[in-house]
Amino acid sequence: GKELQKLEDLKTNACVTSARPLPKAVRDALECVHEEVVARYYGCGLVIPECLTSRRILDLGSGSGRDCYLLSQLVGERGHVTGIDMTEGQVWCGDGASFCPSSIPPLSFPSSSQVEVAKKHIPYHMDKFGYQKPNVEFLQGYMEKLGDAGLADESYDIVISNCVINLAPDKRAVLREAYRVLKPGGEMYFSDIYASQRLSEAVRKHRVLWGECLAGALYWKDLYSIAEEVGFRPPCLVTASPITIGDKELEGIIGDCHFVSATFRLFKVLGSSRAGPGQVIYNGGIVGHERELVFDANFTFKEGEVVDVDAEMVAILQSSRFAEEFLIRDSGANAATPRGCC
Repeated sequence: GKELQKLEDLKTNACVTSARPLPKAVRDALECVHEEVVARYYGCGLVIPECLTSRRILDLGSGSGRDCYLLSQLVGERGHVTGIDMTEGQVWCGDGASFCPSSIPPLSFPSSSQVEVAKKHIPYHMDKFGYQKPNVEFLQGYMEKLGDAGLADESYDIVISNCVINLAPDKRAVLREAYRVLKPGGEMYFSDIYASQRLSEAVRKHRVLWGECLAGALYWKDLYSIAEEVGFRPPCLVTASPITIGDKELEGIIGDCHFVSATFRLFKVLGSSRAGPGQVIYNGGIVGHERELVFDANFTFKEGEVVDVDAEMVAILQSSRFAEEFLIRDSGANAATPRGCC
């Protein structure tokens, strides 16, 4: 079987698609991550939300720990980052408990697992960051069963995931568990692969397409229905980039289906005292985003500028960690018609 050792082994850009430009603080933090951790990481660009100081973050499918170590610096010593990844052997295809259907031969990985790589570099990073004690931990477990790993209800401010939910057999269970462990007002901020239609059996069972993160891609409309069913507010699209297939054989199997690498925000809003649209003013208080906060594809908040928003966005901003960064008030009678967040 093929052994994935590095990003150059991939046949599409599905797992290396860039996101929006990174703030300097994020670029600087990435440079402090050990080179082996970076080399052994597979993901869709970087999945780094804003306003992270002292927050508790859970990384689903943390792999070698690159994003966890980056976030460790951004949350600070008073924050905490938990990375959870699957089996010690990091086998993506196997029996029904693994990521791929049982009819697909396993993809093998290097002898040392991703979790082992992540754990062995904890002392290195804590020393480099100047922390008295670790603010990061790595657990073995499944995204669909976070309770089995001891993760309690309402214990995290943010859940992130970087190009791994497409590999999970039960995506509904993944979102349900993320919702459970999030605190009220918490956010799931994640990148993944989405398809323009529901995938054929030939695509879903293709071994190479599994390794390329395409065979498990969710039809994008299903994300919206599952998120609503679980309890999240409607997804907010942050970025989306088309995926190119650089292989004629794979193109023939995929047919007219198109894929995108997209980042979404999902918020756990239990209720709101506001029933209607409003106006918000960003105070410029988020480090790295002082002049403007690009919240999603529809809303960019510039410091001091009045922006009309709909009831969904009012509820999100008011109930989340962003509440202290905005002045929120009722819309005036002549306010412009607000745009939806999605």
